[in-house]
Amino acid sequence: MSEIDRILDKALRGERVGLEEGMELLASDQIEKLGHTANQIMLKRHPDPITTFVVGRNVNYTNVCDVYCRFCAFYRAPGSKEGYVLDDEVILNKIQETVDVGGTEILMQGGTNPNLPFTYYTDLLRKIKARFPQITMHSFSPAEIQKMKVVSDGLTLDEVIEQLHAAGLDSLPGGGAEILDDRTRRKISRMKGSWTDWMAVMNSAHRHGMNTTATMVYGLGETIEERALHMTRVRDEQDKVKANGYPTQGFKAFISWPFQPDNTNLKLEKAKPEEYLRIVAVSRIMLDNIDNFQSSWVTMGPEMGKLSLSYGCNDFGSTMIEENVVSAAGTTHKVNIELILQLIREAGKVPAQRDTKYNILRIFNETDKAQKDFVMQN
Repeated sequence: MSEIDRILDKALRGERVGLEEGMELLASDQIEKLGHTANQIMLKRHPDPITTFVVGRNVNYTNVCDVYCRFCAFYRAPGSKEGYVLDDEVILNKIQETVDVGGTEILMQGGTNPNLPFTYYTDLLRKIKARFPQITMHSFSPAEIQKMKVVSDGLTLDEVIEQLHAAGLDSLPGGGAEILDDRTRRKISRMKGSWTDWMAVMNSAHRHGMNTTATMVYGLGETIEERALHMTRVRDEQDKVKANGYPTQGFKAFISWPFQPDNTNLKLEKAKPEEYLRIVAVSRIMLDNIDNFQSSWVTMGPEMGKLSLSYGCNDFGSTMIEENVVSAAGTTHKVNIELILQLIREAGKVPAQRDTKYNILRIFNETDKAQKDFVMQN
């Protein structure tokens, strides 16, 4: 039996894959074999042939950012004439449009804007929840929350999380994780903080009863070991959630996608599609304490998103009615709900709309027609 077969058999038995074993998998060219194992593990957790998606909208409330990540094409430096902060009413109108078409989730994120006081965020959340109590605010990356701590006049990280949660923040997205290792982070986003800064925000959110997601952006010049470390560090935090009895399910999902080099200051070769399938499969195999893995159709395109559903993914992510960060880097795949239903069905699955906590809201049978198109707008 080969070493790869031994590791995969171990994973199928429900035993944990270690760091060095994960590195072996990440270096393997047996991608279909990895995918088959990942799919078997996924089916143990999700035996029904259902692939979920959430109807949500990205609201990029500001593009002003002072951490100057080399890989980001979206941000504008403080003082730039191209910088913006959306008016509250514009944000509320975007949320109203989302609610009108059956949306349940708002992913509000932007830059680390040093000109916005902490009260901007709490006031805005209260205003949103007063008008839309039913909407789930799955918003603000750890880097944004660390900036809120800086501008909060002395609040601790826990106090910032507590006040945001009380004001209406429901859960945290995993943006800004990139690679959870400081060697790579110092090269690509030196001012964004360490991997432990990112994890400290997630740990605080978990301790205060909030669910989160975890992400990984690969193709940033990281080593195979750093990719494996990223996965084990996410897994370790999820272990803490369960071992310490935190009032949360912790990381509800893991999402990975390749770095998009177009229009950025980081000139690296674009990762090949098969690398995405390898990462998706190995993450499902290694992250044995996370239930849901999202397909990244925004960056990979609909066809690769469909293929990933047989490599360990059980979720098709969000309809992403609006997405400006990825599209600024030249990767925009317009997907409406009819196409999502079609792609999921072509993959041999039954599509179902979910909420942010992965509760199923509606199962789409073959005869169902979506009532509205959801188009990701530039």
